[in-house]
Amino acid sequence: MWKAQRNFELTSSKVIGCENVNNTAYNWDARNQEEAKMQMAKAYQIVLGNSWGIRNTFHSLVAILTTLVLVTTVYLKQDGGALLSPKLNSSNDSLPSKCNLFSGKWVFDNQSYPLYKEKHCTFMSDQLACEKFGRKDLTYQHWRWQPHHCDFPRFNATALLERLRNKRLVFVGDSLNRGQWVSMVCLVDSVLPPILKSMHSTANGSLNIFKAIGYNATIEHYWSPLLVESNSDDPVNHRVPERTVRVKAIEKHARYWTDADFLVFNTYLWWRRPVMNVLWGSFGDPDGIYKGVEMLRVYEMALRTWSEWLEVHVNRNKTHLFFVSMSPTHERAEEWEAAKGDNCYKETNMITEEGYWGKGSDPKMMRVVEKVLDDLKIRGLNVQMLNITQLSEYRKEGHPSIYRKQWDTLTKEQISNPNSYADCIHWCLPGVPDVWNELLYAYIFQQ
Repeated sequence: MWKAQRNFELTSSKVIGCENVNNTAYNWDARNQEEAKMQMAKAYQIVLGNSWGIRNTFHSLVAILTTLVLVTTVYLKQDGGALLSPKLNSSNDSLPSKCNLFSGKWVFDNQSYPLYKEKHCTFMSDQLACEKFGRKDLTYQHWRWQPHHCDFPRFNATALLERLRNKRLVFVGDSLNRGQWVSMVCLVDSVLPPILKSMHSTANGSLNIFKAIGYNATIEHYWSPLLVESNSDDPVNHRVPERTVRVKAIEKHARYWTDADFLVFNTYLWWRRPVMNVLWGSFGDPDGIYKGVEMLRVYEMALRTWSEWLEVHVNRNKTHLFFVSMSPTHERAEEWEAAKGDNCYKETNMITEEGYWGKGSDPKMMRVVEKVLDDLKIRGLNVQMLNITQLSEYRKEGHPSIYRKQWDTLTKEQISNPNSYADCIHWCLPGVPDVWNELLYAYIFQQ
C-alpha cells in the first residue's frame, strides 16, 4: 500500500460549494420522497387489480421498476449529495481498484472552487488566512483533485450536518490536523446562521468545539501532537528544547474523545528528529527514568499504545476511525530543482513531475503506521487510512509562506531574508486541506 505511493498521480474531484440550509430544501426532499411512495403504492394497486391482461401486467412491472429506481435515487442523493461510480467501501482492501480516490491529478477549476471564501469563514485561523495577510496570487484556491477512474461525491454541507446530527466528529493530533479541522468548520460554516453555531474551548484549551446547534452536532479538535502523553501537550506553550514522551500513557488525552462517533487522527510532524526522549514514570516524579531512543522505535511504541487503547475502548458499533497520512513539507527548493537555499517562498505553481516525492515525507514512518493498522484489522478493528501524502506533495505553492500572522516580532535579518521565516509546513485555506476533507466526506458517506 505505502510502497505503491510513489506511483500515484495527481487528481482532482468534482465538488461544488456548500449549499444553504433552508426549509425549502428539506421540503423538496420530503415531497419527492412522498411522491415516490405514492407512485409505488399506485403501482402495487395496478398489480393487485382484478382485471389483468398481458399488456397490463407488462406496464405494471415497468411502473414498479421505474418507481424503485426513483425512490433509490432520491434516497441516495439526499444521503450522500451525489452518487459514486463505482461504489466505495469502507475498508482499504475492499476499495475497487478502479476507484482509488488517492490516485489522480490536480485540475484547475475556478468555477466551483474554492468551496468557500476565506473572509466569509467565521472561524478562520490567522495562521492559515494567506489572502488576509497579503498574498496576491490566489491560484492555489482553484485546484480540485480528480481521481483517475471515479468521481468524488459532491461536498454537501447540509448532508454532512444531517449525517452528524446528534454526533461528534473529532480531529485528534497536531497543528496540521487542526488545520484540517478549521477547513471542515469553514466548509459547513456558511450554511449556518450566526445564532445556530458556536465555538468554545475546554480542557485547558486543548479541546476546541464547533457546534451546529440545530443539528446538535459538533466538529472538534483535540490537541495531542504525539497522541500519547508528552511535555508538548499544552496547546499554547509547547515549544520545549527537549521533547519527551510517555509512550505507555494515553488516557490523559483519550478520555476527551472516548465517545466520539467519528475520530480522525494524525501524528507525524512532532516526531521529526533522530532521537526521542522517553519517560518511564510520570512527569514530576523524581524516580522517573529518562532515556534517549531512536525515533522510529519510539514512534511505533506510541502507535502501539494508541492502537491498544482503541481495541479495548472503542465502541465498534458506533465509532468510525480514520488516520491521516503525513502532510509533506516543502522546505528545500533544490528537491524540485530550484535554487538551493530557497523554499516555498514565492512559489506560485505546483510540482508537475509525476510521482514527485520530497524528503519531507518519510516512507519508513508510513510503513510503521501501515503495520499497526494492519495488525488492528486482524484483531477486528478497521481504521481507514486517508492517504493524503502523494497528492499533497505536488502542492509546494499551497503553504502560507510569509502570508500569515507572525506570533513573534520579526528581526531585521528575517525581514531581509523572507526564506528564513516562511512557513512551508502548514497550508493556506481555502486550499489543500479542503481536499483532505472531501476524501473524509466520501468515506463518511460509505459507512
